[in-house]
Amino acid sequence: MSEQVPRIRVRAENGELLIRDGLTLCFYMRRPHSEVVGPVMQALEQYRRAVGPRALSWYFDHDAEGFFELDDRGWENALRELHENRWAHTLLRASPGGVGEYQFEYLGRGPDASSADDEPGMVCALSCWLPSEFLETHGPARVHEVALAVAAPLPFNSGYVSLSFNALTSMMGVQRELRRWCFRYPGMDVTSDSLFSSELGTQVRGAYWLTFLGQPVLGAIGGAAGLRARLSSPDITVQDLGAERVAITLGPTPDAGDTEAGRDLPLHREMARVLEPWLFHQPPLFNPEFPPEDVRRWERRFLD
Repeated sequence: MSEQVPRIRVRAENGELLIRDGLTLCFYMRRPHSEVVGPVMQALEQYRRAVGPRALSWYFDHDAEGFFELDDRGWENALRELHENRWAHTLLRASPGGVGEYQFEYLGRGPDASSADDEPGMVCALSCWLPSEFLETHGPARVHEVALAVAAPLPFNSGYVSLSFNALTSMMGVQRELRRWCFRYPGMDVTSDSLFSSELGTQVRGAYWLTFLGQPVLGAIGGAAGLRARLSSPDITVQDLGAERVAITLGPTPDAGDTEAGRDLPLHREMARVLEPWLFHQPPLFNPEFPPEDVRRWERRFLD
């Protein structure tokens, strides 16, 4: 593994992986599920085309509360749930237990953002996982290409691609273990879409190797031209994607950084300063494994 991507594997006593290094692609859409289900299906197809049709082999059945094989009947059930429900939660994985190499998850909110059972900041959230080995084998240009293909059909407000701690964050002790690693490697994302989908709104999560911006933040910055004017490093590129959307790339390859080695990711810091007025701050929650003061420190890791 290169110095840009540390090898991290944390296992449970039974041998199942709880945390592994990888990459995450995330997109957030402040629109009702009924409007984005078609684009989400197209994004899923682009992801499967990139990773292979057999990379996702299991789906979570919410009625049965368990994982089942993603055969023809499984696909039928998963897609029916995606299309027919007012709220959607689709979870497809490479394996039924532990952290696998590949995962696709989508959380869709209801049709009316002003209804009593919708929260003001709620968004539809889509995330995909790639293993670090995908980056090693195919290179950063291919990861960039896959990300653009997945993003293309989505009416996103924001999104990103980052090295990440792909983890079972709901398991006891996992967030404590993540806290032990994340401040050393600030370029690796710690994510929980089920939480952020109910609170993010049109704010942004932060600065990442590949950051996607749409409205209203892009407009507030001054569009692609205004964004370019605020960024001085020649290693940061801004790509206009059309439909008032851009992709910002920080350097040629994703980098985890390493605070113990003095690698503090200056490109991320430059991007974070531009995005600071629209940065999302998680409301304080009691969590002894990852206390609110550490969450705040993590959110501002490129600013303080």
